[in-house]
Amino acid sequence: MKFIYPAVFEQTEDKKYKGYFPDLEACYASGDSMMDAIDDAREAAANWIGIELEDPEAILPMPTEAKDIILKENQAISNIVVHVNVVGGWREYQPVRPV
Repeated sequence: MKFIYPAVFEQTEDKKYKGYFPDLEACYASGDSMMDAIDDAREAAANWIGIELEDPEAILPMPTEAKDIILKENQAISNIVVHVNVVGGWREYQPVRPV
């Protein structure tokens, strides 16, 4: 299964990056560079989705469209792609780099 959720990123005062997912409650990312923050976001989203999918009655939130997210002046959006494969009853989370 493929999931795509928008993440909002911004550069901090110490020139690092942090991000959050408007649709995934308490799902955050950070990194020394934007690419590091995106990689961390991919892992954070995979973990968040994985935990949610452990509940057989889980309903994942619909992704908000980027045009509907209000950004501050120093923020940017990146869609984060996460693949979740179910194999033999085990879930394997495979983050994928955007193309």
